[in-house]
Amino acid sequence: MNFPEPLLQGRLIRRYKRFLADVRLPDGTEVTAHCPNTGSMLGCQPENARVWLSDSNNPKRKLKYTWELVETGPGQLACVNTARPNAQAREAIEAGRVPELAGYDGCRSEVRYGEEKSRIDLLLSGHPSQPDAWVEVKNVTLAEGHEGFFPDAVTTRGQKHLRELMAQVARGDRAVLFFVVNHTAIEEVRPADHIDARYGQLLREAVEAGVEVVAYRAELASDGGDPTGRLALGEPVPVNLVP
Repeated sequence: MNFPEPLLQGRLIRRYKRFLADVRLPDGTEVTAHCPNTGSMLGCQPENARVWLSDSNNPKRKLKYTWELVETGPGQLACVNTARPNAQAREAIEAGRVPELAGYDGCRSEVRYGEEKSRIDLLLSGHPSQPDAWVEVKNVTLAEGHEGFFPDAVTTRGQKHLRELMAQVARGDRAVLFFVVNHTAIEEVRPADHIDARYGQLLREAVEAGVEVVAYRAELASDGGDPTGRLALGEPVPVNLVP
């Protein structure tokens, strides 16, 4: 998948009130963009960083622009729009680019399930020989060197999702944690034990209980480090659960 329109480049002035970001455009104009990310965005908001915005082309929208990408370091890009990963994962699965989840002919989004009243990101069905697969999608943008970490803040919601996935395995279905690696520097994904030790513990318990974990990197940048406009998932990334 691609961004529907070319992105507008600017420089980050500040992010504030969680959902707002002030950006200076090349002509010196300052605009306020929507920041579609509820997380800490640790490492993804360097002062004066190059950022890229999408234009809603909707005159009724209060904020015309949406913050999509940020340059976190020389030649390193991250997608901070957390509305993107579900669509990225779904497209890759339906296009057959995720061998672990091949063979399903049905896919539904935001299906209610579980005793803790959750919604699964993707529910795959209709496989000739496999049970339904409950797929929880997570966006990975926290990079420390070439290691990627999830989460970037303590997440009780993420802990709940792991418990729900384990319960689905106990019922006889497949359950999959799908890391969408939206940072070009990341070559390996690890649980962020130094940020949320309980999440890391639960993730390892989930894998022991039969929850599957996959990770795929987005094709965000060209060899020169500039955005390609492509959000498609390409190569798999290893997941390292060793403490």
